[in-house]
Amino acid sequence: MAASPPPDPLKFAYWVPNVSGGLVVSSIEQRTDWSYDYNRELAILAEDNGFEYALSQVRYMASYGAAFQQESTSFSLALLLATQRLKVIAAVHPGLWHPGVLAKLVATADHLSGGRAAVNVVSGWFKGEFTALGEPWLEHDERYRRSEEFIRVLRASWTEDEAQFAGDFYRLRGYDLKPKPLTAEGRPHPEIFQGGNSTAARAMAGRVSDWYFSNGKDFDGVTEQITEVNRSAEQHGRTVRFGLNGFLIARDTEAEAKETLREVVAKADPDAVKGFRDAVRQAGSSTGDGKGMWADSSFEDLVQYNDGFRSKLIGTPEQVAERLVAYRSLGVNLALLGFLHYHEEVAYFGEHVLPIVRALEADADRGAATPEPLTV
Repeated sequence: MAASPPPDPLKFAYWVPNVSGGLVVSSIEQRTDWSYDYNRELAILAEDNGFEYALSQVRYMASYGAAFQQESTSFSLALLLATQRLKVIAAVHPGLWHPGVLAKLVATADHLSGGRAAVNVVSGWFKGEFTALGEPWLEHDERYRRSEEFIRVLRASWTEDEAQFAGDFYRLRGYDLKPKPLTAEGRPHPEIFQGGNSTAARAMAGRVSDWYFSNGKDFDGVTEQITEVNRSAEQHGRTVRFGLNGFLIARDTEAEAKETLREVVAKADPDAVKGFRDAVRQAGSSTGDGKGMWADSSFEDLVQYNDGFRSKLIGTPEQVAERLVAYRSLGVNLALLGFLHYHEEVAYFGEHVLPIVRALEADADRGAATPEPLTV
């Protein structure tokens, strides 16, 4: 029997800091900015330092240290037009968008960017945003049922003429979207990402999504999620790719990296972390089996509000690279990274971490027992 081909090289994405306050809820210095000028420079820097994707966050009202927010779809389009290769993923909420209208917007962005637009369908954790906008707040599994219909409508709008859909949340009656988004080999329409750690989220990913994003997890957590998502996908004759969130602190020495993490947590804003914890606690506890986003997150985990410390991408470039390649061996296809000081650390990643990742990947793909010397 022929050996299976090695996995593709690990892809990298970064969290777009289009929300004020940075990526940690802490008073530690964060050299970052939510303005467009800063983010335009960052996007160009990122695509020149090995990043293939960027994910624009979405918040609709001030909360938990994030006093200001740039809207995700318009901001994503601006970044697409400022770059040449970077794929930009706009986070969107079912319940606040009609999927057919969003499909039109994304199709336009896709043409303007040469086929680089994507979406991340967020089922919703912040009840306050929905109630402030006068929209109904659904129970946990109902939010995922709505998200699944949302994705099915997106795909039908992008791929079918006079699309028809009859669901509990959305309906299409001969919707004929033109022009359709651009197509390419392996990409019949803009890529569809989703998050969520719950059982409902994992099953939904297997049925309808192209990518499944996990909050920060260690090796055991990643293995469990990949196994469940793949099982769901196989039952429906599909494949799903896997993205993992991680907050990266790469420094010249391990001691320096660990001290940075210690300082982040020591300077955490306890009121903001508590407010966020109280808002998201229902996301995990409201599930039938207790599996869900932030269901087992500690105070320290929530200082980085997507559990990014739990992936343990903290140490020297060699240590971080080794851990990234270990995640790849488990089935992770993409690492979604956050940083304290975006411009400096994205450049540091490209110069010091990425070459080691690529060398270790090549070494692993050859099946070598001992890595060859690296020249970086």
